[in-house]
This record gives sequence, structure tokens and C-alpha cells, in this order.
Amino acid sequence: MAADPRTDDLTVVPLRHWGRWVGGAVILALLGALTWALAGARIDYAAVPGFFTHEIMLRGLVNTVVLAVVAQAGAIVLGVGIALLRRSPNPVARWFAAGYVWLFRGLPVLLQILLWFNLALVFEHISIFGLYEEKTNVLVTAFVAALLGLGLNESAYMAEIVRAGLTSVDHGQVEAAKAIGMTPATTLRRVVLPQAMRVIIPPTGNNFVNMLKGTSMASVIGFLELIHAANNIASRNLQVMETLLAAAAWYMVVVSLASVGQHFLERYYGRGTVR
Repeated sequence: MAADPRTDDLTVVPLRHWGRWVGGAVILALLGALTWALAGARIDYAAVPGFFTHEIMLRGLVNTVVLAVVAQAGAIVLGVGIALLRRSPNPVARWFAAGYVWLFRGLPVLLQILLWFNLALVFEHISIFGLYEEKTNVLVTAFVAALLGLGLNESAYMAEIVRAGLTSVDHGQVEAAKAIGMTPATTLRRVVLPQAMRVIIPPTGNNFVNMLKGTSMASVIGFLELIHAANNIASRNLQVMETLLAAAAWYMVVVSLASVGQHFLERYYGRGTVR
């Protein structure tokens, strides 16, 4: 077929996206202005690395990670149990689970921490079936109060996340498992949960990141986490911004590590699916 002589001399001009260039220039200008402002701020940046590895800051880091991991682990266990109760054929169990989620998801986390920390004002002693008795203010320490407040609140959210994951699995697979003689527990462990984890992992990872940051609320009851550690150091040298920047750096480190772990978990449970 002969070429059209009218198109032989045409020059192909690539489409110019002026909006992208303008948007990129605006972003770079804003970043430059922010960098210039921070460079001229009254902050002793040379002191930040020293606070980053300060003994009190490291203790606060360890307490932050321990509190977040223990609270999240407990929340996952409770959340799975509450989610299963929400799917129970027993109406009493379903109403109890719904009330549990309504209560602990409805109250602010800070309020729950303060309520647990001041439990001794209501119950002076805690007795377990008459076999063990102790003063409430001895049992409910700052760590325990923060653990209960954060963990119970998170367990309500985990119950809904797990319930959504279980619901996402086609019911026909459960029926097929019953047809070949699998017990409900085996069906849950070998058929339902492995598929539901693809739905459960992403929001659980996000919640754990929020848990790491949410431990900062425990500072109001005197628990030594990163924010409380930064305030303790700053109260001695009055370098408030420098210590807060060191705490911020540690938060970014632990959140980044948690995000990496979430990525590998998602990849593990998502194997075999189309990416």
C-alpha cells in the first residue's frame, strides 16, 4: 500500500503535560521553603543524636515496643474470640459480643486508660474467688492500666476486622469441608482462616502502627514511653524540641519496621493470587 504523501512530512510532537511540571515545581518550592525555615530555626540539631541514644530514651523505646506488642497480641486473641461469638448461633453470645464491641469501641482510649488507672477509687481490693486478694493500686500499675485500655479498645476493632475476613470466605467452601467430614474447628483452621488472612492482615498492620503511636497516651499516667522519656530529659536541660525530634525519629524507625513486617505477611498470605 502506498504511503500517503500528505503525512510524510508530519513531525510527531510529544504531548506536554504542563500541569505536572507546575505541580512538581510547587512541591519542590514548598519543600525548599520548609527546609530553609527548619535550617534557620532555633534548634540544636547537633544535640539530637545524643538524645536519640540517651539511656532514658532507650528505656522509653523498649517500654513503647513491649506495651504495643503485648496489647496488640492480646487484642488479636480477644478479637478472634469476639468475632466467633458474633457468628455464633447462640443469641446470647451474639448479643454479648455486639455489646462488647459497642462499649470498648465507643469509649475514647485515653478515657479507658484513666478509668483503669483509677480503679482503686472504686474497688480498694481485688479478690479472685477468695483464693487471692491484693490491693487494686498494687495490681493495676501504670503498665497494666495502659495495657488494658489499649488492648481492650483494640480488641473491639480486631473483632470487626476478623469478622469481615471470615465473612469474605465463600460459604460454599465451608459446606464442602463439612461434606468431607471436617470438624468446625478444623474447617476454621485449615479452610477459612488461611483465606481470610488476606483480608485481615492489611487493617491489622495499620492498627498495629496506630498502637505503636497510641502508647504515647500512657504518658498521662506516668508510664515511661517515648513521649514521657522525652519530657523527662527536656525537664532537665530545657531542650524540648531536640528531645521531641529524637522521640519522633524513634517512632519513624519502629513504624517503618512494622510496615516492613506487614509487607512480608501480606505477601506470604497473598501468594497464589493475581497481583
